[in-house]
Amino acid sequence: QVQLVESGGGLVQPGGSLRLSCVASGSISSIDVMGWYRQAPGKQRELVATITGAGSTNYADAVKGRFTISRDNAKNTVYLQMNSLKPEDTAVYYCNADITYSRASKYYFENCWGQGTQVTVSS
Repeated sequence: QVQLVESGGGLVQPGGSLRLSCVASGSISSIDVMGWYRQAPGKQRELVATITGAGSTNYADAVKGRFTISRDNAKNTVYLQMNSLKPEDTAVYYCNADITYSRASKYYFENCWGQGTQVTVSS
């Protein structure tokens, strides 16, 4: 019923940039917090950044000053602009969102995950 579709991952050199996008689709009533997480091989999934519906942001210390999270509420889309990328940023990046949706005249709440997109930073 509700799906998060990601795009923008790829291979970049150290110091380069990437912009990730995540679009929510379905019978969506509202979206509260949206965020990005990442998971490197052999490591636990970790928070990268979050953004509220009103635009308040929070960043992990490791990406602060380099990454920027933003959203377009009209398009149900969240973005992650990644600059000055480092090899340690290499990971699978996942979109996450708290979504309220409607089905058969009823409302449901769901925390949703995207499929994940690979970001590789290497020379």
